[in-house]
Amino acid sequence: MKQGVDFGYGIKSTLVQCLVLTTTYFLNVQQGIDVMMPTIIIGALEYNRGDNYVPGITIEQISWIGSLVYLSPPIGSLFLSLVQVRLGHRACMALTNLIQLSAVMVVVLFPITVSTLYACSMLMGLSTGFATGLSISYSGEVCEPKLRGSLTSALNVFYFVGFFFVSTTYAITKSWKQSLIITVAVPLANMVTLSLTPDSPMWLLSKGKTDKARKVLMKLRGCVSEEKCATEFQEMVQYVSLSAKSEEAKQKQSSALCSFSHPGLRNPLKLMLIYIFFSNIMSGVPYAPYLMHVFKSFKTQVEPAWAMSAYPGFSIIGNVFTILLVHRLGKRCLVLSTITFCSISYLLIGFIGQFYADAEYTSWVKLALFFGSTVSSSLGVMPIGWILMSEVFPMKSKNLGCSICSAVYFFLSFFMTKFYMDLERFIGFYNTFVLFGGVGLVGLVYFYFRLPETENKTLKEIAEQFKLEPV
Repeated sequence: MKQGVDFGYGIKSTLVQCLVLTTTYFLNVQQGIDVMMPTIIIGALEYNRGDNYVPGITIEQISWIGSLVYLSPPIGSLFLSLVQVRLGHRACMALTNLIQLSAVMVVVLFPITVSTLYACSMLMGLSTGFATGLSISYSGEVCEPKLRGSLTSALNVFYFVGFFFVSTTYAITKSWKQSLIITVAVPLANMVTLSLTPDSPMWLLSKGKTDKARKVLMKLRGCVSEEKCATEFQEMVQYVSLSAKSEEAKQKQSSALCSFSHPGLRNPLKLMLIYIFFSNIMSGVPYAPYLMHVFKSFKTQVEPAWAMSAYPGFSIIGNVFTILLVHRLGKRCLVLSTITFCSISYLLIGFIGQFYADAEYTSWVKLALFFGSTVSSSLGVMPIGWILMSEVFPMKSKNLGCSICSAVYFFLSFFMTKFYMDLERFIGFYNTFVLFGGVGLVGLVYFYFRLPETENKTLKEIAEQFKLEPV
């Protein structure tokens, strides 16, 4: 395996970078809370008691509550792209925390109505759009090359920690409103850590603050001497200088449009858009807001609220194994094996539910298969998609390609969650699993022939591969 560039900073530098990234980990915890919260609200509304009761709410309105959290992130991402260059990461992170707090204040200050829940879901989606871009870009700019992959991969773990935190809180309190108020601790804690977080050296260089950028880099590398980090700092200066020179090309709209016809962008973009569709199906995005309903339909003796809190726990296990196995097995192997397992699990759940009478042992088998697919999707097909997105696009088209993929991901997630209940009513609960399993097998065949291996390859090698090979 090829190793990353090692500047020889030592363990102190590693610890400092882990501490500096605390703000991004808090952002990902909050992101997990924001995405899981509509699921909890929908599940709580089924009980119709106490503060879980909203008079006159319909199934159509419930589907909007579950799907709006996926509709507003592209708006947040677009706004972030306009202000981040001007304001920097710290200011944008502070703004993200304020949006997260405002989502809680909506349900605290106003009566709980359908409109209030719509606003809460939209605000949580907006903060998700901010947090997604900020976490990846900041960690990529402050980490040294040999640690960048490992520390960035940990973001997914904290995302599911947010899932686990809020779902377990609801299982204990039995109140979605109390659970949401308790989560205020996360953005408040992040505001404290943000006061100790520096802007990235690259952003400071882009603003002409060379001396400050050098001092920040020295602190990030464990308070080393100026000579110790001189090589890395010089590379940053050259990178920022080249980026500044490329701004003229970005202003030529005709060249941007023509770039879509270039194989270097067209081929990976086609692959990633198809990947996102199959990844969403295999990772359970369509039924994610309705997990309590899913667990009730399995008819196990496990309390649905506790089963829902176990769901992110299994996801965390999968993510940890991703970090441990991706360098050993490669991305292609993990994607193909996890799609296979998820597809077979979905098909078995559907067939057991259709052809076997409800009994305690069949309920446990269905639940085990479901959590097995959760571990599998979190191990391969879901996290690797985001890694591929950072690798397959050429440098000059990376922002364009990633922006398109992110927007498509959230819009697809919106439509899948919005119309899942309609699909279930049309074909039946267990037939949805049969359908998802069949779709997964189609994806398996496609990726077997079209998904290249990018592990242990340079970005230049990957770009050349997409120029030469059709996707």
